[in-house]
Amino acid sequence: MQFYIKKTGAVLEMDDRNRNKKWHALYTKSRNEKKVYQQLIGKGITCYLPLKKEWKQWSDRRKLVESPLINSYLFVKVNSKEYFEVLNTYGAVRYIFFEGRAAEIPEKQIQVLRQVVESNQLQFQLINTPLQKGDQVEITKGPLSGYCGEVFQEPSNRKILIRIDYIGNSLVVEIDKTWDVVRKSKVTAG
Repeated sequence: MQFYIKKTGAVLEMDDRNRNKKWHALYTKSRNEKKVYQQLIGKGITCYLPLKKEWKQWSDRRKLVESPLINSYLFVKVNSKEYFEVLNTYGAVRYIFFEGRAAEIPEKQIQVLRQVVESNQLQFQLINTPLQKGDQVEITKGPLSGYCGEVFQEPSNRKILIRIDYIGNSLVVEIDKTWDVVRKSKVTAG
């Protein structure tokens, strides 16, 4: 079997000609995300650890550090054979389940998460509280063209919410005035 390996940011992609791989959210021990990520890469598992850069202040210095965007989570793209191998990794706790099965994260949500996190032009923040109301929109012009989200308005700011299913987190991305956003439908609180 031949593998093609491409490393981009905090992602290792392997094409082993197996189309049955699905993205899953993996819960890790606290502060073990990077260690689990490195071990999974060593095992040849496709994984994604979204990282944020932030300034940390110590008493003697200030330093720019990379830390996980979502504490205790990383994403793995596995087939049924690799599914249990991931759980045999030190620091990996469990998959996130929905309706009795490991929740599958759609490829498109991983793509938009990667694009937002890896872009140096987008301002975003991670929120973990679900919103009850808002407009469903599709971005038709701009760097996130083709992605859908929920409008999240703050005074004097244009922001869009992009949900990451099953882990209770969302990205709030600031919309540039040059982007075109088209309303899809109104979400009602239920």
